[in-house]
Amino acid sequence: MSSCHHRFFSSPQEATKAEPEKLLYVVCLYVGTKNEQQPDYLAMIDVDPSSPTYSTVVSRTPVPYVGDELHHFGWNTCCSSPQKDTLARRYLIAGGQRSGRIYIFDTADEKHPKIHHIIEPEQLKSKVNLGAPHTVHCLPNGNIMISMLGDSETNNPGGFLLLDQQFQILGHWEKDMKGVDFNYDFWYQPRYNIMVSTEWAAPKTYFQGFHMEDVKNGKYGKKLHFWDWKEQKLVQSIDLGEDGWLPLEVRFHHNPDSCHGYVGAALSSNIFHIFQSSNGTNEWKAEKVISVPPVVPENDSTPVPAVITDILISMDDRFLYFSDWLHGDVRQYDISEPSKPRLTGQLWLGGLLGKTCKVGDHTLGGGPQMLQLSLDGTRLYVTNSLFSSWDNQFYPEIADRGSYLVKVNCNTEQGGMELDHSFFVDFGKEPGGPCRAHEVRYPGGDCTSDIWI
Repeated sequence: MSSCHHRFFSSPQEATKAEPEKLLYVVCLYVGTKNEQQPDYLAMIDVDPSSPTYSTVVSRTPVPYVGDELHHFGWNTCCSSPQKDTLARRYLIAGGQRSGRIYIFDTADEKHPKIHHIIEPEQLKSKVNLGAPHTVHCLPNGNIMISMLGDSETNNPGGFLLLDQQFQILGHWEKDMKGVDFNYDFWYQPRYNIMVSTEWAAPKTYFQGFHMEDVKNGKYGKKLHFWDWKEQKLVQSIDLGEDGWLPLEVRFHHNPDSCHGYVGAALSSNIFHIFQSSNGTNEWKAEKVISVPPVVPENDSTPVPAVITDILISMDDRFLYFSDWLHGDVRQYDISEPSKPRLTGQLWLGGLLGKTCKVGDHTLGGGPQMLQLSLDGTRLYVTNSLFSSWDNQFYPEIADRGSYLVKVNCNTEQGGMELDHSFFVDFGKEPGGPCRAHEVRYPGGDCTSDIWI
């Protein structure tokens, strides 16, 4: 087994000094393309600049079924676990949004993972009545927690699934979901005994694509939920109102002593700073600190919202990054003062505003979506697929052209970003035909894998 699997860090500061990554894992899917009878797969990408296969897919591990729509994935253990000396960051847990199926990939051979275990949707239905797996986080007690966005019939509100280290179903994490209408992402900060979860919609709603009538009819979320981490119960909810439609990704600072975090409200295109009140109570606050206004494209009369779909924080808690999927830009903000983010970088990578971007001979289609940042903060990787039905609605060309993976070089001193023209992975030229590329992970951990206790 590669020593990389045992590379755990005692602190975020130590993680920033890690050796550069040489391999990436990317989930790829065929749902909603002309090749939709092909199974989804886990792709291994060579990102070592000294390698002869740099910027190429070096291997693929397909799943045995068709139509899963692999989406987000994560590790079996991480830096939060006191058992990390005896456990390896070896198994990747990936959920199929449409099927409800959960795959466990064994990465003992980093370049050629194998499927180790499959949790079938029938098991989830009979034991916990949950479906549509999303965010995966390892827990301090060695278990694995997955946010589930619906029940087995794609209804809201879903819940939080617990697995043990043998990937057996333990049950629900939460005591109950009373007061929670929808589920999506989550992040926990143990020193504050808090977990924050966000809202999207019932799977049966977003599976069909986006319709503004569903927002008007209350079928999408706009609340943040704060949970007592030890008691596993809801203690506070914040309704973000019209400024907070579709609060998707949530990130706390990596510093376990920090009570600061950020949430991206996708449809309203705002970033909220979340923090614990200093008035002696345990109350949590949310303040809007960044707003990206709608833009009317040339030769059009309809304003286009930015649609903030992914956010992350650098390991040193210095920079916040987010993607505006419909506008087409990636932004970098200095968050040294958490309540006063300062724009330090902006890069256009497609979008609906007519700003053409090329990497070599490749014109980027779609808009920037999933982000992953290197541990030292200097390399940002970007893919452009959000969800198959939403892709087909806003960027139908992805179904025929496939996705891309690009690399952005980030200045960690003064700030700033620059597209790396030596790196481009074209998922339009895969052996099974054009496919969609979604979330990205590093074998040695990345800026969204680890939580410290």
